[in-house]
Parts: sequence; structure tokens; C-alpha cells
Amino acid sequence: MPGLLRVAVLVSGRGSNLRALIAARDVGLGIELVGVFSDRTRAEALQHARKAGVPELCMRTAEFGDEAGYQRAFFSTVAACSPDLIVCAGFMRIISAMSLASSAPMINIHPSLLPKYPGLDTHRRVLAAGDPVHGATVHRVTRDLDGGPRIAQVRIPVRSGDDPESLARRLLPHEHRLLVACVTALAAGDVDLVDPACVRFRGTPLDGPLALAEDGALSRG
Repeated sequence: MPGLLRVAVLVSGRGSNLRALIAARDVGLGIELVGVFSDRTRAEALQHARKAGVPELCMRTAEFGDEAGYQRAFFSTVAACSPDLIVCAGFMRIISAMSLASSAPMINIHPSLLPKYPGLDTHRRVLAAGDPVHGATVHRVTRDLDGGPRIAQVRIPVRSGDDPESLARRLLPHEHRLLVACVTALAAGDVDLVDPACVRFRGTPLDGPLALAEDGALSRG
């Protein structure tokens, strides 16, 4: 479909962010979901893709001799569907520099206010630090784990009775809104990733992440 942003989605788990993208596509977001790719056969996200009519494929690590060979095959398969953008939506794998260099621009959604708390177990770490605010970040994927240029963030307050599970549960719908807003901005051309070293918003490089408003709009923080 000419004019639509061609989006491939990488998943490892339940696929709630994928479902948010499918729902947004179905109400007019200017994207074509050209494929959903997973490294786990039991990823629930594959079922969501199938039901939504999106091509889906799982490639298991055990089918390849080593990680480098696996990633070459995996990302060659992703590239074959000619995406303009790759979205990591709960893809639990460190992507090699070689794979990044040979791929379309890639973004990831991470459940913390980066640069705080890269990696895993972010909700517990926020509570252990006594932070009053938590959130999520969409960033460009680079060879640095959760360290690529930040596109946008959403924030929520930490409540006195929160535990890691309740905090994760409250943040999740905001993650969905943030990811959809960022993909919407990329599809509209408001955000571009032409320069791997920076993110541009309406033609101007960002010096900090955009903020997500309650109405779903992105603006300079």
C-alpha cells in the first residue's frame, strides 16, 4: 500500500504492545504491518498477529549453529519484507552491531525513564531507589543496551502502596499510548531517524526526549 509506513515488529512474549499497534492500524494509523517475527515459539504475540491477518514467523535459536548465524538468518528474513521501520515490542534479545547495520531503523520501548534503569527488572529497581516517578521510553536501538537516542517518554507517579507488579500494571497502558504516538509521528514524518546519531522532530534535532501528553500528542519537554 503506497504511502503507508511499512513496519515489522519483533516480539518474544505476550504481545500487548503489538496489540496496541494493530488496534491503531485498524482505526487509521498510517502503517502497514508487514510482519511479526519472534525468537520464541510460544510467544502469545504470534497468535495476535495471526488473528489480525499479519504475516508471522518464529525462528528458534536451536536451528542455528551460533548466535551470529542466528541473527544473520533472522534479520535477513525481516529485511525480506522491506520494512521502513522495525519495532522491538518486548523482543528479549541483545541485537548485534552487524544486525543493526544491515537493518531498517529500529526502535524499542523500555519500561523506565532512560537513562535510568537500562536492562531488566526496572519496576523493582524504581521502588528500591525510592523514586517518586516512573515511566517508559521509546528510543532508537543502537549497540548500547537501552542507550540509543531517546525519542519520547511518558511519566506516572509512584504510589505509596505500589509493588513491582502493580507498578508494571499501571504503566502498561501508558507504554501502549507512547509506542503508538511515536509510530504515528514517524509515519507522519514529524519524527525522523535519518541520522543514526540523533532524532529529529519537525526537522530539528532533539536535545531531550519528547513528552507524551494526556491527549496522545508528543511535544518538546
